[in-house]
Amino acid sequence: MASMANRVPAAFDRDYQMLIDGEWTGSSTGETLRCVDPFDLHEWAQIPAASAEDVDRAVAAARRAFDQDGWPQRTPQERAALLRKLADRIEAHCDELARMQVHENGKLMSEMFGGARAMVPHARYVAGLAENAMGHSVEALPGFTSYTVKEALGVVAAILPWNTPLGLLSWKLFPALAAGCTIVIKPSEVTSASTLRLAELCQEVGFPRGVVNVVTGHGQPTGAALANHPGVDKIAFTGSTGGGKAMMAASVHRVGRTTLELGGKSPNIVFADADLDDAIHGVMAGIFAATGQSCMAGSRVLVEASIHDAFVERLCAAAAKLKLGDPLAADTDMGPVACRNQYAKVQEYIAIGKAEGATLANPELADALPDTGLFVPPTIFTGVAPRSRLAQEEIFGPVCSVIRFEDEDDAVRIANDISLGLAAAAWTQNVGRAHRMVKRLRAGTVWINAYRVAHYTMPFGGFKESGLGRELGPDALDPYTETKSVWINNGAVRQSFGRKS
Repeated sequence: MASMANRVPAAFDRDYQMLIDGEWTGSSTGETLRCVDPFDLHEWAQIPAASAEDVDRAVAAARRAFDQDGWPQRTPQERAALLRKLADRIEAHCDELARMQVHENGKLMSEMFGGARAMVPHARYVAGLAENAMGHSVEALPGFTSYTVKEALGVVAAILPWNTPLGLLSWKLFPALAAGCTIVIKPSEVTSASTLRLAELCQEVGFPRGVVNVVTGHGQPTGAALANHPGVDKIAFTGSTGGGKAMMAASVHRVGRTTLELGGKSPNIVFADADLDDAIHGVMAGIFAATGQSCMAGSRVLVEASIHDAFVERLCAAAAKLKLGDPLAADTDMGPVACRNQYAKVQEYIAIGKAEGATLANPELADALPDTGLFVPPTIFTGVAPRSRLAQEEIFGPVCSVIRFEDEDDAVRIANDISLGLAAAAWTQNVGRAHRMVKRLRAGTVWINAYRVAHYTMPFGGFKESGLGRELGPDALDPYTETKSVWINNGAVRQSFGRKS
């Protein structure tokens, strides 16, 4: 393990600038913020804190690049070629991009490297979508040739969270560019350096000035100024459900388009006939991987009554074997929480669970934490009431709520009795039950005998308050386009209006 003194490479620890209209610039106010490594709490890198004036400049650049400079008029093949060049640059810098994110949010190097590596085929896949995007010829009325075309929507504001900064950015950046949109990116203040480094790669491959812009800073004033800007045609947001509602409110006055990938409180349902070894691994991956800081985290573990006690005992034993430590180390199973605010939030919910009468099944793990860093142990509560705050509210940390159920109908009732619906899973060897659960669970993604599996070829998004629209998959460009209907009179139809003479 690297010593504390040299954990952050010198190349990372520098003054970063924002990308506005093809130029690297600081904030107009001169204000800055610092990155903090959540493992050793070392401050590194200086990031501009953008003002509303900086946001104005970024949106104006994106507006001009879209309206005047011809980016939407570039052929799909030209835009696809630039995306493929970007894929090549990302591939050459995967290790750097991954490690930078580890120093920002404390996730494991293995996960961040895998995510950076996945961006490469993702960009190439989206490039292919750009080259194959097409409208439809429609036989509507005699005497007319009628068809539809897809056109770029306009200026996109991409507002991102800190948990998977570059992976989630790619869900928006790649299709927006492929469709012919221009973009202003606002990363989380926790994870801005990695986004700015990716923006440098965009510059290196030759995206025209104003097409890709990055402004950095806090939600106020930077994020609010971008979300409320009249020059923005679409908001593409990933974050909390509360944040998503604010994005919708911001876009109402201009009828702005929105794509929202929001919070989850996903049920991971274990039936008595499940392969329990597989189910234990799936539950562990669902809630303790990524330190529980995942929108799709399986934070509600529903266990059939007949196996409840034995399952909890095995789950606690498995959690006790997890090694907490340096996220750069290959043998670490769980890293720290990403930032001080999130650490405080998770601790608050642990206190809420205790106050609500839930039982902390593995309290001994709280006494075996690393000496440094924002660590929360893998925390398992039993006796959790299905309508309690612990079971209903997204915590975004390694806190598992185990809920007992009696039968299939009871499991479905508890699973769906919530305002969120991002993901769900069922563990069973009964094929009929598996198919029934797929139909009955109200969630955007349902896994059977698996958890936390995603791929850029499959759509992702939520039901209910877990989101609006879908990202990824074969229709990934659709949220960044408008459909235009075209009618051409072939001369066989004479139109008239009013009384004939």
